[in-house]
Amino acid sequence: MDDLQTGVRNKRGDWAPNQALEVAPFWSWPPKLTQIPAWVVGYFWPWNLVAIATTALWWNYVVPGMDVARTLAWGWVLPLFAANWLGLLAFYGFFEWRYYRRRVQDRSFKYNGKFPAEQPSDVFWFQSQNIDNFLRSFCISIPIGTAIEVFLLWAFANGQIPTLDWATQPGTLVVLALLCPVLHELHFFCIHTAIHWGPLYRWVHSIHHNSVNPSPWSSMSMHPVEGTAYFGVALWLLVIPSHPVLAVYLFHLAAFGAIVGHLGFDQLLLPGGGTQKSSAYAHYLHHKFFEVNYCDDGYLPLDKLWGSWHDGSAEGERRMQERFKKKRDRVNAA
Repeated sequence: MDDLQTGVRNKRGDWAPNQALEVAPFWSWPPKLTQIPAWVVGYFWPWNLVAIATTALWWNYVVPGMDVARTLAWGWVLPLFAANWLGLLAFYGFFEWRYYRRRVQDRSFKYNGKFPAEQPSDVFWFQSQNIDNFLRSFCISIPIGTAIEVFLLWAFANGQIPTLDWATQPGTLVVLALLCPVLHELHFFCIHTAIHWGPLYRWVHSIHHNSVNPSPWSSMSMHPVEGTAYFGVALWLLVIPSHPVLAVYLFHLAAFGAIVGHLGFDQLLLPGGGTQKSSAYAHYLHHKFFEVNYCDDGYLPLDKLWGSWHDGSAEGERRMQERFKKKRDRVNAA
């Protein structure tokens, strides 16, 4: 894999793509109409399609019927938690094993020239980013997310949440399902900017940002407060009439989708040949510079409106440094 055909590598071994990041084509002016079909395909493939597929699998084989979910009982809660834990372990573990253990493409297309295992640090439990991130993701964040999922299923089953019926309102439910990734991005932007506020950053979000060089295990490595806020995207269904399957879908968008920004590679060598673009660069820049790209996917132009957009270009770097300088000047004046 010759990554220098589409990017550059600096003296530290860090790689960056030549092409600057872009938000969705209809947010440009004039709108880039010819890019919309490719964007629509990218909206589903591959990451949102993963969440759709796993939601269908869980809904048919793991999630209990609403008559069972009406009563909170370990008989259905534990199997749901086990499925979430094992499913995510297999999904995240595949990427960790293939690209960070076997290193099938070595450092080709890797944003940070080092692997986390090469950078022990006292900021992590056992001085290991991998161990720290794994324990926080699988022993803190997944139980919290599952608890929120269980609560919503119970509330739906007991009529505590306004529910739509697939038989009579399929169109509305399809539209809501299609908009769930957008809702996830809007929610993530709001909580993400909030936990970058001074005290919340120090007490809560700094734990996630200890992983300056993120890897798959970093995806849900969070403080419990952040984990609750992150999976709290599904709680919007308390006020949005919907269906319990969308509660499961929002959990899967958050859980399986968290890996997207933490893969650490721009292109992934697939089994059997071929490559898949990762869509990880925007969030990698966030881990690198901390105060840019609070959104992950670019469905909405929120970072541009907020002034925190960094597209990876020299112009994006200039705007970021200018913003940082203004912030330092305000702090020094105070």
